[in-house]
Amino acid sequence: MSTLPFKLDQAIAALRQLELSGWGDQLEQTLPELFEAGRNGNLPRWLAALEQMPSLCTDQQQLGRPMVQVGSQKECSVQQQQQLRTQLEALHPWRKGPFELFGVAVDTEWRSDLKWGRLEQQIEPLKGRTVLDVGCGNGYYALRMMGAGASMVIGVDPNLLFLAQFQAVTQFLQRPVPVHLIPVGLEAVPQNLQRFDTAFSMGVLYHRRSPIDHLYSLRGVLRSGGELVLETLVIDGGRGEVLVPEGRYAKMRNVWFIPSVEELILWLERVGFRNVRCLNQSTTTVEEQRSTPWMRFESLSDFLDPQDSSRTIEGDQAPQRALLSAVAP
Repeated sequence: MSTLPFKLDQAIAALRQLELSGWGDQLEQTLPELFEAGRNGNLPRWLAALEQMPSLCTDQQQLGRPMVQVGSQKECSVQQQQQLRTQLEALHPWRKGPFELFGVAVDTEWRSDLKWGRLEQQIEPLKGRTVLDVGCGNGYYALRMMGAGASMVIGVDPNLLFLAQFQAVTQFLQRPVPVHLIPVGLEAVPQNLQRFDTAFSMGVLYHRRSPIDHLYSLRGVLRSGGELVLETLVIDGGRGEVLVPEGRYAKMRNVWFIPSVEELILWLERVGFRNVRCLNQSTTTVEEQRSTPWMRFESLSDFLDPQDSSRTIEGDQAPQRALLSAVAP
């Protein structure tokens, strides 16, 4: 097999360690296509940013804190720190975080630590568990999972920029952590692996044209008794109530189904999950999602009605999110 960028060879080796060689063999065949010349016009720029990072190495990491930290300011010169900041900025926009690399604080669009804080004490302890993180973004949550004691985390997300950001965060570690991101969606994961102890799907379900199929796929990756941690947009209401946006929702094009919590619980039960629990339901605030120097595009405040922040710019209920836990049969 030809050498793949972003240490994807190591990810394939990790799948074989998990006795998922079939999936690894499949990726050996399909992943090289993603990196063919001209396939993604931004890829050369992202790879150049990684190559131009300063030569630093550290054994300091803090994965269990709200701000994921790699290295310290004392381990690099002022010049190296400025070089690092410049190359990290070249990987704009940074959506999930926050991170700190050798004293450079990356203030991401989402305060993802707030979401993690709402769930970390309510799910099954991750210590020693094998985890699949679906829609993992740049790996912030995957690293927090490792900080919570997971034995291995496999993240899947087709966005190559997120993969480059993850590489930027982790490439300086002297002792790499067993967290591996693979640039595919859940639909490219073999069905019925029944291998993972915990599966996370956060911020994905409302982007699926068939949410029930997504839930079936999540059930299929879990061993019997494994836990699904699901986070998605919801609306107020009871059983049978679902918002299907006429066009965009909060300026997002690809939003399909936003159920009430009661309806979402029914979906999970129909798919076969048991012990379904709603862990948290909260309205997203501009303190949690906002524009920053590291994400300079529009954010939540631009998606809401300027006269009524309880409604989106399109007139629907403002974004509200629920966290649920369910157990695979």
